[in-house]
Amino acid sequence: MANLTLYELEGCPYCAKVKTKLADLDLEYESVMVPRSHGERTEVEAVSGQTGVPVLVDEEHGVEGMAESDDIVEYLEETYGSAS
Repeated sequence: MANLTLYELEGCPYCAKVKTKLADLDLEYESVMVPRSHGERTEVEAVSGQTGVPVLVDEEHGVEGMAESDDIVEYLEETYGSAS
């Protein structure tokens, strides 16, 4: 089973794009909601070095804090997408 964690913010369209891809690939993940205030996002900053979301952590594949929704979607497709 995938060991994925997604740092996200409610109502974030970039986060929604990543969540749609996770659902398309039928991947289970842990959701971590970050505070609205960038100044309070210490947990996601510690993981990724920045306060923006979404941020994906995939311990199984050594991904410790991937940002940028397009990069995350591409990574998920390449890593977990079907080979067919």
